[in-house]
Amino acid sequence: MTYSKIPLSQTVVTLCKTHNVKHIIISPGSRNAPLTIGFTHDDFFKCYSIVDERCAAFFAMGIAQQLQEPVAVVCTSGSALLNYYPAIAEAFYSHIPLVVLSADRPEHRIDIGDGQTIRQKNVFGKHVIYSANLKLDLKESDSTMGTGEMPTLKSLEQRLERFLGVQKDIQTYNESEIHDALTEAKLNSGPVHINIPFDEPLYDTVAELSINPKPFKIQNREDRVDAFEIKSFLDIWQNAERKMILVGVLQPNTIEAKWIQEIADDDSVIVFTETTSNIHHPDFFPGIDKLISPLNEEEFKALQPEVLLTFGGLIVSKRIKAFLRSYKPKYHCHVDLNKANDTFFCLDKHIKLRPNTFLAEFLPQVTHHAKSDYKTNWLTVRQKRRKKQDEYLKEIPFSDFTVFNSVLKKLPKNSVLQVGNSSAIRYTQLFQLSKSIDVFCNRGTSGIDGSTSTAIGSAVVAKQRTTFITGDLSFFYDSNALWNNYIPNTFRIVVVNNEGGGIFRILPGQKDTGNFDYFFETKHKLTAKQLSEMYGFDYVMAKDQQQLDEQLESFYSVSNRPRLLEIFTPSRTNDKILIDFFKYIK
Repeated sequence: MTYSKIPLSQTVVTLCKTHNVKHIIISPGSRNAPLTIGFTHDDFFKCYSIVDERCAAFFAMGIAQQLQEPVAVVCTSGSALLNYYPAIAEAFYSHIPLVVLSADRPEHRIDIGDGQTIRQKNVFGKHVIYSANLKLDLKESDSTMGTGEMPTLKSLEQRLERFLGVQKDIQTYNESEIHDALTEAKLNSGPVHINIPFDEPLYDTVAELSINPKPFKIQNREDRVDAFEIKSFLDIWQNAERKMILVGVLQPNTIEAKWIQEIADDDSVIVFTETTSNIHHPDFFPGIDKLISPLNEEEFKALQPEVLLTFGGLIVSKRIKAFLRSYKPKYHCHVDLNKANDTFFCLDKHIKLRPNTFLAEFLPQVTHHAKSDYKTNWLTVRQKRRKKQDEYLKEIPFSDFTVFNSVLKKLPKNSVLQVGNSSAIRYTQLFQLSKSIDVFCNRGTSGIDGSTSTAIGSAVVAKQRTTFITGDLSFFYDSNALWNNYIPNTFRIVVVNNEGGGIFRILPGQKDTGNFDYFFETKHKLTAKQLSEMYGFDYVMAKDQQQLDEQLESFYSVSNRPRLLEIFTPSRTNDKILIDFFKYIK
């Protein structure tokens, strides 16, 4: 076996192995060479080389999203580290266990004019759940003051650490910090940063480890049920005639089928879901915006719940947020192991359990269901909305709206759907998907910056084939994501190209002016054809419904390369068609 000669590198690699961090995404550099040597010479690790650090971090996040286990990214010193920040923020708000391993210069080489050197300690601030700043190993040359490349150490703290301190103390400290960081990432599902200073030489190797880390007990987080807490909420729940459950982002198969059915059997409960909720039942209410957008004040009051129970991550629908902020429930309880957002400004209780654990403890104690026509009345409304949507689709011309209808209907069963942000996820919300399709979207920060990279990372480890649907701006913004040697041939990208940021035509603002076109909608004439050719994708395109139907017939067939379908839609009519839809279904 080949190891870096540097004890600190050996320690980081060994403890990652101890904590079962298998997937390592490495961006090229010199200062991180000790880590690259350690990870790539050990068959335990699955290593990937991604040049662009921003893409690398989102790629890693896609892997962690699917596996629900920590994934590490490794970079050199300097600005390379800062390129991780968008993915770090997304991982923080989406509760993704991302481990950042950043190589750094020794402290005495910072802010003296050396290249690739910035202030890396705690650089991610409050967007990581743990920040570990490791200590530089002692070297033989440190025993003589001012020898070698190291300047005279002037501060008392440095003198004590270098000359009175011993390598054993530094080793113990580093082991403890690495262990704590990796434990936090796993137990609390969030990003952590481990900053690792290395002195030269960086490329020396040895055949045997020079370190022997102390054994650590690897912790597993267990749900702790508070019987009194459950009983308190039970009394509130059973006495309410209008109860609403709103589900945000949720991993597939999070809730057992028997609890889903038991909730559905209660006529006093309405369950609102989103495409990213990944739970399904014929009596649940996906397509929230379709149901509530046309309501008047009297109907809003009829929908207003007495009790609101929420679980899962962030909510896409702005309309449901506005509704619940204006028509607040009397009581709001959120169930989540880590965090509760007061999204509707009326949060009363945070029960720190996994949703399935809570339901398994709570639902068997529900002794009676309040008599109510709450659900049945709104199921009638839901059915009318769906009928009107079918009628509308027959009347409108080729547009973003008809494209999403066609593309989503043709998705392969038992597959993964990754959706880009902005218009893409909002259109997807308007359609019913097969329950066999697992849906993901970067809704932590809702940015367009890394959706393609995340989708590719997901596709690399997902057991099912993956389709990614995105808008043109998001796709071009993250085009370096395609600079990737690991994309499976089953991966499919659908780019809906309306020649700009179509969502800005939907939002309030002065449209069809030079200022709007240039600075908001950012009109362009780019296509994905040349990028597809450069990165080895099979490219097909469609400009009308007939071409789209023809392309979708063969788009998912077996191929020797991944495929990209670019669909060109009329930018000047898409917004009107969507806005008119909500008027039509009323």
